[in-house]
Amino acid sequence: MTKYREILRLYSQGISQRNIALSCSCSRNTVANVIRKSKACGISWPLAEEVTDGELHRQFFPKKAVSERKMPDLAYLHKELRKQGVTLSLLWHEYCETCRLAGELPLMYSQFCYHYQQYAQKHRATMHIPRKPAEICEIDWAGKTLSIIDRATGELLPAYIFVSALSYSQYAYAEAFFDQKVESWIDAHVHMFEYSQGVTKMLVPDNLKTGVSAPDWYTPVINRTYHELAEHYNTAVVPARSKRPKDKPNAEGAVGFISTWIIAALRHREFFSLRNLNRAIREKLQELNRRPFQKKTGSRLSIFLEAEKSMLLPLPDSPFELATWKQATVQFNYHISVEKNHYSAPYEYIKQRVDVRITRQMIEVFYNHTRICSHPRIHGKIGQYSTVASHMPADHQAYIAWDAQRFKSWAQKIGPNTVVTVTYILSSFKVEQQAFRSCMGLLKLADKYSVARLETACSIALSYTPRPSLKSVKNILATGQDTLPRDDSTPDSTRSASHGFTHGAAYYGRKNR
Repeated sequence: MTKYREILRLYSQGISQRNIALSCSCSRNTVANVIRKSKACGISWPLAEEVTDGELHRQFFPKKAVSERKMPDLAYLHKELRKQGVTLSLLWHEYCETCRLAGELPLMYSQFCYHYQQYAQKHRATMHIPRKPAEICEIDWAGKTLSIIDRATGELLPAYIFVSALSYSQYAYAEAFFDQKVESWIDAHVHMFEYSQGVTKMLVPDNLKTGVSAPDWYTPVINRTYHELAEHYNTAVVPARSKRPKDKPNAEGAVGFISTWIIAALRHREFFSLRNLNRAIREKLQELNRRPFQKKTGSRLSIFLEAEKSMLLPLPDSPFELATWKQATVQFNYHISVEKNHYSAPYEYIKQRVDVRITRQMIEVFYNHTRICSHPRIHGKIGQYSTVASHMPADHQAYIAWDAQRFKSWAQKIGPNTVVTVTYILSSFKVEQQAFRSCMGLLKLADKYSVARLETACSIALSYTPRPSLKSVKNILATGQDTLPRDDSTPDSTRSASHGFTHGAAYYGRKNR
């Protein structure tokens, strides 16, 4: 600003305008204008202490009034310019049309731009936010890509570059992937943590779908798999605000550096696999992290090793395993279908909608965010079943528990003749399972007649034939033959061989009574 006070002081001492101009580092025309304006305004030396050069400038050169022309809504212009394709020229034409319809005079384009620039400068203030070591890791995808040559077709396949930077040291990480899907996003984070050998307290990604399911200014919804990764590594995800790149300036800066020192540096090299490309990226990345800063001492690597690495959160014992989620309904056979294989769930949840977490080795089923069961994941042939007996109703559990050995064990608790009878019944069918109902019916007779009577009835049946049946034992008990006195002088096998199915007079006489 012109030194108005000094010009007036020197002029009051009788110094020439040429010498005043040399002393105040201004032109002679400026000195002449100031002296002329001071005389016109009646201002002379000495001046009051509170009168500044700025106050003198406002008195000498007051702003011209523009009240006859309509001022634009500067806040509206600032908001509209954020939209894609909107320019000041377009907004000026719209402003002129509005003024014409209202019968008012608009500003010329130069004045329109000037007033907006003055407004915008006041709203471009930035604040330096000091970052603490190991506090924040900023994450993004680079805009530019590299290419991989398909060996079979010669086609160029795009490779997308994942980029991250620690806010304190600006220690960077980069890795190439064939896509930007959730699987690549999660793998990139796992490899990033392994590269830095620790975890920051917060992750600040952009509002991309692989990280944030529902962007929101106040309550963004984090992708479920991404949230699980954060829980596994004991960190928190705090997404940057939409269209606010300054929320993650280090990641934006890292994108620029990596675009220059890695992507552009590898532009003349040919790669035929993702592994070779990532090997080359790793070499360039190490060079970038070792490169000294231009405006401060040290490098990204040196600051990371000295001040940040020791403060990172430790890695968990095992890396995060990627999981995908789907929803399924528990069917009437108390199973859900996952990738054409079937897994049981407790029968109480039949027809309920459940969430299924799928990993490489496990299938986990959740209802209202509570895990109700899990299974080892089935691989290979489709249509297989994984069933837990405790998930079945009680009658189904009893049915599936039926087998030959179980019936023989039940028979042993009754007696040896019952064991022989059950063994023959089991062997009398082509398929063993066909005999289960007969065996169950035989053993249930003990509940109706008692264990002792069933064992006796089986003994009598065996005395009649070596091939007893449920019907024969049931008839013996129904007619009470097991309660009649028996002649035990002759062995059962001898009686059976000499007399066969002979009934005594007492048997028929009992019927007549």
